[in-house]
Amino acid sequence: MTKNLPRVIRLHPSDNVAVALEDIGKDAQLAEFGLNTRDQIPRGHKVALNDLAIGDPVRRYGQLIGVATAAIGAGGHIHSHNLGMGDHRQDYAFGADCRSLPAATGERSFMGFHRSDGKVGTRNYLGILTSVNCSGSVARFIAEAAEQSGMLADFPNVDGVVPIVHGTGCGMSGDDEGYTALFRTIAGYAQNPNFGGILLVGLGCEVMQIPDLVGKGRMRADGNFRYMTIQQTGGTRRTIDRGLAVLKDMAEIANQAARAPAPVSHLTVALQCGGSDGYSGITANPALGHASDLLVRHGGTTILSETPEIYGAEHLLTRRAVSAEVGQKLVDRIRWWEDYTKRNGGEMDNNPSPGNKKGGLTTILEKSLGAVAKGGTAPLAGVYKYAEPITTTGFVYMDSPGYDPCSVTGQIASGANLVVFTTGRGSVSGYKPTPCIKLATNSEMYARMAEDMDLNCGDIVSEGVSVEAKGQELFELLIRTASGERTKSEELGFGGAEFVPWQIGAVM
Repeated sequence: MTKNLPRVIRLHPSDNVAVALEDIGKDAQLAEFGLNTRDQIPRGHKVALNDLAIGDPVRRYGQLIGVATAAIGAGGHIHSHNLGMGDHRQDYAFGADCRSLPAATGERSFMGFHRSDGKVGTRNYLGILTSVNCSGSVARFIAEAAEQSGMLADFPNVDGVVPIVHGTGCGMSGDDEGYTALFRTIAGYAQNPNFGGILLVGLGCEVMQIPDLVGKGRMRADGNFRYMTIQQTGGTRRTIDRGLAVLKDMAEIANQAARAPAPVSHLTVALQCGGSDGYSGITANPALGHASDLLVRHGGTTILSETPEIYGAEHLLTRRAVSAEVGQKLVDRIRWWEDYTKRNGGEMDNNPSPGNKKGGLTTILEKSLGAVAKGGTAPLAGVYKYAEPITTTGFVYMDSPGYDPCSVTGQIASGANLVVFTTGRGSVSGYKPTPCIKLATNSEMYARMAEDMDLNCGDIVSEGVSVEAKGQELFELLIRTASGERTKSEELGFGGAEFVPWQIGAVM
């Protein structure tokens, strides 16, 4: 810790807590607040700045994060042992804080793959999509055969072959919300601009029928799309052989695409966080929010998701909605989740996770307020269902679970061609066909897991770097990554196990 930097930070003048920027012992002096600590305060955890009685509100970010469940003296450690949810009704005030961002000066561009539908990819993969779990192994066998054959050496513009396998597609209703969400997800992946071609493989007898996907999905505008079923083709070996031949034909078409300049308005970035800690809302998330605003100012699109992890902070988004209709759509999703969790024996305030709590987060209200910071300050231009195609530019919201692979799967299906993922505890993952940039919220974890992290945002605290400077640094990294610079997760080979469609409804 640099000597001239504070040991704790108060994030808003109305806050009655500060966050420890280092491990602080008992009876330590906090000179800037004229008090001594009553307890040990771990890094990332909260210290009371004044005496609190049972039921008193506790504020961070200038917002309610819960109420005291026990008397807390000034200088005391505030955490799950003495802080609870309390009443957290919010004023949604649709559009009250909606302010347009100024347009950026000067056009920025990246080197991308231009598609026939007008979209631009940041990668050029061939995808092997599956309609059902039963065709997953064969899809992997085809991809392995393509790799072992060495055929991709003849197609330098093709980044690789990605088998997209999952655990559903059958044993489900054929006309309910779960079926519709899976249909959108598969169709959305087929149309993602990071794929230069798609081979769709089914078993043949599943609920998610290939003819339905092909007939209703309008899979690809460029025509570089093929499909087959294992049963009709004649079994595993024949399907592998045919699939390999089809991939070679598709690779010849995909290889004709080459990187060319495109405005950054063609970037659609998925905003994600996982393994959050007490620093997430101070460093990486607001830095990502600043980068999000920069991209929106250039005409690009950013997608915030994870509905259970904005719970209690959704009013900060509804107040930025461009219309009452958009704001109400978000509230409707919150109400859906309240009903969904209740029906399934859960509750919306069961977060944070054990790792989140160890890092200093106490209630879902506190976690959500930090998570919303990823969305910057831009107007909320649209609200979408899971895996629904994004048709609005700017800052938008897509409904999803808080489970990271499931949420990112929906964002990629909705059109994301980049992912930015903040983490304080050290999440590791990747999401082919879309490159994932990992942001570390604290310098200690970054040093420990540097092989997995693309950018350290902990220096906002440890070195006094401004959020704006870090956001600008991230914006430049977005452009380089979109132009082909490989991320750490790509170098490590992640992306083969993170396709996780949201499975809604009964498994039958």
